[in-house]
Amino acid sequence: MKKVRMLLDFISRFHAADTVLDTDLVVKKENRFFLINTELRLHIQKDFFYAGAYLGKAKGNVFFPSFILLAMMAEKKTNRVAVDDKGAWLFICGRDIFKRGILNVVGSVRKGDYTLVVNRRMECLGFGRITRNIDDERDVKRVVVKNISDVGDFLRREKSKA
Repeated sequence: MKKVRMLLDFISRFHAADTVLDTDLVVKKENRFFLINTELRLHIQKDFFYAGAYLGKAKGNVFFPSFILLAMMAEKKTNRVAVDDKGAWLFICGRDIFKRGILNVVGSVRKGDYTLVVNRRMECLGFGRITRNIDDERDVKRVVVKNISDVGDFLRREKSKA
């Protein structure tokens, strides 16, 4: 259990249901976490490179989730903000979420909480931190969710290398 504490702490920041992961099926290889099934558990060796679904990695005391993990969380009861098409596009371009782009909210809407950001089809686009109490904010032009990580990050990093 201690080996997955960092992973579970990350998930708990989103007030996610405890059923997101079966911790008995999580394996840690160096600083990387993987979710495997019972069949794979029988065949896995100590020295493997990749197995099952990649959940993320730890760097020091910080956990960096994979988008597989974020998508798994989005399917469960967790803090989640659904945004309109324009908000979704801007978010995957690295922008923050304005109040006017929010279609609905599930879970906490309090300042400081973490939230997943999904599009209208409930596809997880990434996650952010709530900067203002969403229900209390009246100005639709104010940022209410600060972008922390989004699916467009990989493409932006690749472009900067070219």
